[in-house]
Amino acid sequence: MTEYEDILYETRGDGVARIAINRPEKYNAFRAKTVDELIHAFQRAGWDDTIGVIVLTGVGDRAFCTGGDQSAHDGGYDGRGVIGLPIDELQSLIRDVPKPVIARVNGFAIGGGNVLATICDLTIASDTAQFGQVGPKVGSVDPGFGTAYLARIVGEKKAREMWYLCKRYTAVEALAMGLANAVVPHAELDAEVDRWCAELMERSPTALAIAKRSFNADSENIRGISSMGMQALSLYYQTDESKEGGIAFREKRKPNFRKPKG
Repeated sequence: MTEYEDILYETRGDGVARIAINRPEKYNAFRAKTVDELIHAFQRAGWDDTIGVIVLTGVGDRAFCTGGDQSAHDGGYDGRGVIGLPIDELQSLIRDVPKPVIARVNGFAIGGGNVLATICDLTIASDTAQFGQVGPKVGSVDPGFGTAYLARIVGEKKAREMWYLCKRYTAVEALAMGLANAVVPHAELDAEVDRWCAELMERSPTALAIAKRSFNADSENIRGISSMGMQALSLYYQTDESKEGGIAFREKRKPNFRKPKG
């Protein structure tokens, strides 16, 4: 797989691999094919000795990524894996590649997109970016890195607020809570990302790999939580309650999760 349909892959000879979700008409929401292509691209860059840094972003100015494509979800997504979407495999791979991964957040980082930005080693955001969770509004949740690891970064209270209330947060608010490393004017985003990449390329790749492995070791138990959680999520997706979230989203109305039973 050297040609992609849902993503763009680019190297410029500077030691940086740039991976972009290319579904701007869907606010860079991912379907199963998107995730499979991202997995392939991360494996390609992660084990290429000429690559020292990986940048993940979305095409266009509106969205970094807005999570799972609800049009491809009806009691399960349209591909492989426990929930028909190997997102847990992608999340683990972003952690496993022995190179820093930078999230270049150019717009909305919502739902599963917020989780991807959270998992990346570093996050650099445009001042127009917005962060937040949406799962409980559409009958879904990320029962692993998106919850447990998020709490490590922003604290338990803020993580629970993000998931329970599904509010959106500005880039400046994300910076204050530790969800982003830097926020710059939108026109300066690429230049700032390039500066960080250039600095990382001057560091020892082995030292960076060891540091990343060491950081990950402390939270590696979350991978097991994610595996168990995805199994539960698969069962939840089969319920009328979860399906109501997706149906309401597609019909552009508020969901009624608390319908009388029986």
